[in-house]
Amino acid sequence: MPISLSTPGPEELVSAARALADWQREGGPVQLHPGDVGWHWRFGVSATANALRTWRRGERVLAVGLVDGGVVRLAFAPEADDDEEVARAILADVSQPGRGVLSRDGVVESRAGALFRQLLLDSGWHADEAWTPLRRSLDAPGAPGALDAAGLRVEVVGPGRIEDRVAIQRSAFANSTFTEEAWRAMAGGPLYSDARCLVGYDDAGAAVAAVTVWSAGKGRPGLLEPMGVHREHRGCGYGRAICLAAASALGELGASSVTVCTPSANVAGVAAYASAGYEELAPVTDFRRDVDVEGRLASVPV
Repeated sequence: MPISLSTPGPEELVSAARALADWQREGGPVQLHPGDVGWHWRFGVSATANALRTWRRGERVLAVGLVDGGVVRLAFAPEADDDEEVARAILADVSQPGRGVLSRDGVVESRAGALFRQLLLDSGWHADEAWTPLRRSLDAPGAPGALDAAGLRVEVVGPGRIEDRVAIQRSAFANSTFTEEAWRAMAGGPLYSDARCLVGYDDAGAAVAAVTVWSAGKGRPGLLEPMGVHREHRGCGYGRAICLAAASALGELGASSVTVCTPSANVAGVAAYASAGYEELAPVTDFRRDVDVEGRLASVPV
């Protein structure tokens, strides 16, 4: 049965997210997570549906992609990791703009799909930006307790704290477009039932750090996305503290571990996670194609 590509309608978003949740496994790659879809929900349900792509064999979803700012972020079902038919179908779809996945200069993020990654390289794509995945177990002795944040007062974001959550996001990320309306759209989506936004306050009551965490269900790896420290309060250990709070919150949600992936060039970010007990995993890269490779890829067998 051939592999089919589709863009799910809004009514199919939750089922796609459930597939992503089922693919989160201890020892597996830190790949696209239902929390990534939940975070994208800040743009609204229609925009989130339009950004998703699914690859199926019959009714079975074998891969999901989230098109995010010129990058398609992929996740594979465990049984599809070495499926050549799946790998070649996705290669053709990401390589040809007419398939509606990527533009000519798009980037592929694929941390699973070992065969697919090799086919990209064999077809003229090359390694691009490097990323460092990190993981902290929540089963190990000494895992943080409830909202343990090493001195920060941590509050779960509700209607009265949205302004603080938004202010930290916009301060921490120079190009952020996050707004209170975006937070409400995200928090009003069905995936946020397995998520928490946390804000950390210093001794003077200033909002200094924030994080959002996403569960994939009990006994599965959770995701930290995103985390930020207000630019006026950096260098005080608040990144480490809010990462500990993130681990605590995911532990309460039943996650088996906390995962995050940050650009390897973000040395300070990697150090903040590591200081909170997050273990660095092997670096991974995105993929970008050579400018002249499109014609050659048009003949890739599918």
